[in-house]
Amino acid sequence: MAARRKDPEARARSRWQDLTQADFGLSQGAGELSRLRAHSVNRLKLLEDAMLDSDTIEQLRSVFSRLESSVILKVASSSHADQTELLEMARDLTTTSPQIVAESLEVVSPSPRLELHRTSGFSGIAFRGVPGGHEFSSLVLSILYLDGKGKQPDAALQSRIRALRGPIRLKTFMSLTCENCPEVIQALNLMASLHSDFHHEVVDGAVAQDEVSELGIQGVPAVIADGKLIHSGKIQLIDLLAKLESHYGSEPRNTEPQHLGLFNVVVIGGGPAGASAAIYSARKGLKTVLIAERLGGQLQETKGIENMISMPYTEGVQLAAQLSEHMSRYPIQILEHRRVLRISGNGTKTLQLESGETLEAESIIIATGAKWRELGIPGEKEHIGTGVAFCAHCDGPFYKDRRVVVVGGGNSGVEAAIDLSGLASEVTLLEYNESLKADTVLVEKLKQIPNARIITQAKSSRVIGDGKKVTGIEYVDRSTGKTQALEVDGVFVQI
Repeated sequence: MAARRKDPEARARSRWQDLTQADFGLSQGAGELSRLRAHSVNRLKLLEDAMLDSDTIEQLRSVFSRLESSVILKVASSSHADQTELLEMARDLTTTSPQIVAESLEVVSPSPRLELHRTSGFSGIAFRGVPGGHEFSSLVLSILYLDGKGKQPDAALQSRIRALRGPIRLKTFMSLTCENCPEVIQALNLMASLHSDFHHEVVDGAVAQDEVSELGIQGVPAVIADGKLIHSGKIQLIDLLAKLESHYGSEPRNTEPQHLGLFNVVVIGGGPAGASAAIYSARKGLKTVLIAERLGGQLQETKGIENMISMPYTEGVQLAAQLSEHMSRYPIQILEHRRVLRISGNGTKTLQLESGETLEAESIIIATGAKWRELGIPGEKEHIGTGVAFCAHCDGPFYKDRRVVVVGGGNSGVEAAIDLSGLASEVTLLEYNESLKADTVLVEKLKQIPNARIITQAKSSRVIGDGKKVTGIEYVDRSTGKTQALEVDGVFVQI
């Protein structure tokens, strides 16, 4: 599906507008869902002055109408210039539900700080900085999570989360314009809402520059545990949970394999092809289950879609939500946040999931699609978050007036190089083939940029670092077989 680039204002607006009925855990009519998606055309005010306009407040009243338990927004004292914005945001949120209360937090903070409390005490969720921009959705969902609302994981996944060995103390550094940050932040806030000893502080890097420098953070989201970076960049809930299980360990629990039964059809994959297969199977009266890491698949990462017949323009998150809603109209069992570990047997197949669950299938449809790729070269994994990045829009500001390399000559790579050229002092694009694969109009635009250059027939071979950050990249010139090296501060992978 063809993706269209969006201007920064549209990107800033999209995350709040993209929240869907499934995110809120609501069951409402199409009209109400349409209004929820529309929200406020002036939502950029959340970026500018943190006050909520009347249309947004009305939408939030609908969203919070089902709250049954009190959520207390506690704001710390601060002399920071943005403190008034946070106070106004908290005040406005209290007008959306009688269950939302704002109180003072009896501590002094150098920057704005908001904690979410239940009546029983601190929930473990805190925001440092004003949670506007893309992170306003994280705040809204966190309020729902504390009341058991919103899109909750199934019992098996909740059991894994609650079994994490505490105490768990995490900080996630983010940027208000980061498009990859909300998924990570919302996953960790969800875990904090379910776990009794899990604290997660969301930190706007703009108000914590000293910490960002001290920790050597060069990409967001950056998840910090015990003063060390444990993850940087986009990641799905299932993988994030696995990282926390590896880092903290888990308490013993009932790990006996759970057999989920026999199905006529098992569909593996939650993108358009998987959803279509599941719907057709269910319509034929077949007992159907769909297994997916994430409903929507790579659609969740796609901004504009312009080549879907009968639909001149839509966006990936919206289309993914529509697929989910369409499947909900049929008796399709959905196992999200799951991976298939192995398939065995002749005739009727047995599927074993990484979660320990098993199920049997008369027929299996594999629709796993594509996923973002890494280079797979020495030095890459070691420097993710300290010089290796995957999102030019999220992490580009860390490389202002510095030298960067973009690996990949498709549309994503060329667009990233164009975007980065406005920030970096020098942008070099490395492409494996003899020519770039991107659309001609993009290639020609890149060629006109004075601080950008293109190197073709370049096979990236090693990311070089000094133990703390990236210092360069090596590549093999495929036309000569010689290894070349570039001194750079950042490597953006776009393959």
